[in-house]
Amino acid sequence: MTEMTDTKSTQNNGIGAPAIPGLTEEGESLTPLEPAEQTLSPLGGAAAKSHSHGGGYGVPDSSRAGRLTSYRLEDFPAIKGTEEEWRFTPLKRLGGLHTAALDGAAPAVAVEAPELARVETVGRDDRRIGSAGIPEDRVSANAWSHFAEATVLTVPAGVTLDERILVTLTGAGTAAAAQHLVIVAEHGARGVVVLNHVGEAVVSENVEIVLEDGADLTVVSLQEWADTSIHASSQQVKIGRDAHLKHIAVTLGGSLVRMTPTARFAAPGGEAELYGLYFADAGQHLEHRTYVDHAQPNCVSNVLYKGALQGKDARTVWIGDVLIQKQAEGTDSYEKNQNLVLTDGCRADSVPNLEIETGLIEGAGHASATGRFDDEHLFYLMARGIPEDVARRLVVRGFLNEIIQKIGVPAIEEHLTEAVERELDAGDN
Repeated sequence: MTEMTDTKSTQNNGIGAPAIPGLTEEGESLTPLEPAEQTLSPLGGAAAKSHSHGGGYGVPDSSRAGRLTSYRLEDFPAIKGTEEEWRFTPLKRLGGLHTAALDGAAPAVAVEAPELARVETVGRDDRRIGSAGIPEDRVSANAWSHFAEATVLTVPAGVTLDERILVTLTGAGTAAAAQHLVIVAEHGARGVVVLNHVGEAVVSENVEIVLEDGADLTVVSLQEWADTSIHASSQQVKIGRDAHLKHIAVTLGGSLVRMTPTARFAAPGGEAELYGLYFADAGQHLEHRTYVDHAQPNCVSNVLYKGALQGKDARTVWIGDVLIQKQAEGTDSYEKNQNLVLTDGCRADSVPNLEIETGLIEGAGHASATGRFDDEHLFYLMARGIPEDVARRLVVRGFLNEIIQKIGVPAIEEHLTEAVERELDAGDN
């Protein structure tokens, strides 16, 4: 057994921090960007663009911001699996989400919401659709091309919701389907939205999240699918002036789950917290790709994802991209991923990427660590009379509990604590 160690790099006022003993410094890309072409969306949304294909100087598409974004499926070439954004994903297990017409029935949507919240079902021409972001990959664009209606949840201006909004999305089949949700926190609104994915499904989902100026919103996305489910979810967030986002992704179920949360600052003073927890069992592929785009000055972001793996061919992937654009002076950003490998036969890929275009920042850094149990921790517990199997469970529970406590909804936290216990029980059998 080996102790988990971090690899970390930082940037502060243009001067890289000295190397930390025992840690391996990760390289950083300091590539300037071309401005992206911007036009109006054919489906509405004044801030939307229909097609962007910028690229870093010298190496085409070397920058994270240089990736193609488009509403049109035909703009995206067929996926070969060698592309940077697809090289870790087993395409044969995607259930046709990147190739098929998504004509199956989307998971049923049931909403429990306080009276002050607004819940609507709208058509594709609703002006709020397309207001948070544009598809960034072929799977997301395929879903955009095939959804018929969307669920829109709104926390009205100036309203503080004392109760959470619970959205239960229940799959009932294996025909490939598309789904679209829009979550809006209007000016000065405060609330919590929980998306709970259950049942059996093959679905590509686009979730748009808009925080207007001064809003404070927590979005919790739970993936508790049946073992055979396939789920791709693009969750794009636009953050207004002095707004605060807390986004938490918890992935426990499904055969293959691929989530791509993206946070973009649309005005100065915003703050984004992106947290994630995943627990992969034998044969599961759980992939999370976060992206934070600092395009405005004086914004703060913090990304922390933690995962555990057990069983033959359990596989997790975490890719963390942070871009600090030239105009984003005063940025303070940090991202970290930790993985705990519980048995042989598992694989965890972890790739933090930090791209900085200005040295006039408060700070920026990243860290990544993957390893087995720390022998010293186990020895400490066992020396106090705790059996080894119980000690191991305590270590795992404590490792993941940091993320669970970020949710701030006691009922959800208790539910997830029990779910982690069930995962550990499954590993003992």
